[in-house]
Amino acid sequence: MRIVVTFAVLLTIISVIYKWRYKLMNMILAITLLRKIAVTITMNMPIIKNKLLPNLFKRPAHTYSE
Repeated sequence: MRIVVTFAVLLTIISVIYKWRYKLMNMILAITLLRKIAVTITMNMPIIKNKLLPNLFKRPAHTYSE
């Protein structure tokens, strides 16, 4: 019985976190120190860095002719 209650509580916590994930993320990232830590950890991941950096520094295409 104890295992069932523990599983139910864990499942409830996970579903609440999933439902309010964006609000929770905004609350956490509103704190400057936590935002800097999150950016540092994210930019140390090669997969994310390789996908993100080329898009940030891409030159915009000119739509007019010179």
